[in-house]
Amino acid sequence: MVDVVLFELLHKEMVAELWAQAPDPDLGPGVSAGPRGGRGGGQKMSLLVLESIGFRVGQALGERLPREMQAFREELDMLKFLCKDLWVAMFQKQIDSLRTNHQGIYVLQDNSFPLLARMGSGLQYLEEAPKFLAFTCGLLRGTLSTLGIKSLVTASATALPACRFQVAIQRA
Repeated sequence: MVDVVLFELLHKEMVAELWAQAPDPDLGPGVSAGPRGGRGGGQKMSLLVLESIGFRVGQALGERLPREMQAFREELDMLKFLCKDLWVAMFQKQIDSLRTNHQGIYVLQDNSFPLLARMGSGLQYLEEAPKFLAFTCGLLRGTLSTLGIKSLVTASATALPACRFQVAIQRA
């Protein structure tokens, strides 16, 4: 569905552009810190923007699913669909592991996440990982939303390029 190289380049440019616009709180309101951006409120807003872009893309992908895919009855079947079909469509690979506590918490583990695969492996790169995971959190949340599931998706990375997405189903 997606040319991986083009998607990776687009994703990196989105992240770089949003971080370049993130204001540095030490410089005062309305003053940009330049291409490296600053730490603080501006970067938090950039994460929210990336997540919301991913959410809308996830909604669009969810709307394009065949009717039989939208007729899932079980949450676990929907999460399996994300791990297999959606991940293959986006990243040309399946997720490596799906675990659940059977109480609405699902953990998706990708041992070589494509958006982190080209990063270095030092500790300094772990600090940069969240900005490369925000879009995918939104993507998962948006796709689940289209399938009728409200969720909270968070991501973590402890050793690059591996990452973990935690999906918490919000019950009414």
